[in-house]
Amino acid sequence: MPKPLLSQRTSRLSAQSWTSQRFRRPAAWLLGACGLAVLLSGCGLSNAIVSTNKTPVYQNERFQSDDTFSRLFDGPVDEICEAARRTLLSQGYVITSAPGGSVSGRKRFQPDGEVHVEITFNVVCVPDGRNDQVTTAYVSAQQDRYALKKNPNSASLGLSALGSISVPLSSSDDSLVKVASETIPAGAFYDRFFGLMQRLVIERAADK
Repeated sequence: MPKPLLSQRTSRLSAQSWTSQRFRRPAAWLLGACGLAVLLSGCGLSNAIVSTNKTPVYQNERFQSDDTFSRLFDGPVDEICEAARRTLLSQGYVITSAPGGSVSGRKRFQPDGEVHVEITFNVVCVPDGRNDQVTTAYVSAQQDRYALKKNPNSASLGLSALGSISVPLSSSDDSLVKVASETIPAGAFYDRFFGLMQRLVIERAADK
């Protein structure tokens, strides 16, 4: 006895849907695998970029003789350190200490209303050469940067029904907070210092 046309059509549709699903599943799996591979490669690339940017600071230390943190001067230690002290004083630095063979000074700046910068100079004079008539001056300057931190005051008002309420007042206790500190790198800054220092050494030698 022949099958009804409706059942035959239903059987053909079921077979077609099963076949289409059979061929779609590998395609979907392949697309998912490709997406996962791209994601992993992207993560690896981003990690490589991050690790490249995180170069340790000490890797930039060259320890080469062309750095200008030191300079040779003709003269004994006392005279060279005195020239360094006069150089700092002539530029508005306050001398904080000047024991034998070293000088320290400090100067403050205010680039704008809420930023404060302080430069600290340290000079060490070391004898070099025969009869200590040549001196090497080692100089290092540190720059500290401060920012203004505002701390608004508040007062408590007592209310019988609501209890105490904290109300901010217009006045504030402002304070400077250090936000950065670094040693000024070798370059034109020290060249200007050494140039003025050399001129003072020559002038003092001519007065003798």
